Amino acid sequence: MKSEHTQWSKEELKVYILLCCVTGDQGETNEEIDLIKSKTDPETFDRLYNEFCGDNVDTSFKKIDDVIGKHPFFPYVSPYEISEIKKVVIKLFNSDNKFEIKERNLRKVFDNMLY
Repeated sequence: MKSEHTQWSKEELKVYILLCCVTGDQGETNEEIDLIKSKTDPETFDRLYNEFCGDNVDTSFKKIDDVIGKHPFFPYVSPYEISEIKKVVIKLFNSDNKFEIKERNLRKVFDNMLY
């Protein structure tokens, strides 16, 4: 894995996590993408979306785990910041009025990674 992935900012990590969440039910909607876009600037979204589209599920999880495990900012992420990420994750999962088993499992994966 390239070391550049450990250089993501907190904001970039959040956007990448949210992009992973929209694939939880095997399809992204315009509403979900618009919600993520509203959480960041267009350049960051486009860059991370293009990177995300080139990654498979395993690579995505490895990148997220790498950033969480090695980046110096992560021990300083506040419980409030984690809570805010989780709120947006839940909003994404519920955007289609369903909370499917794949989404539940994905939520558990992120809960484990973030704590």
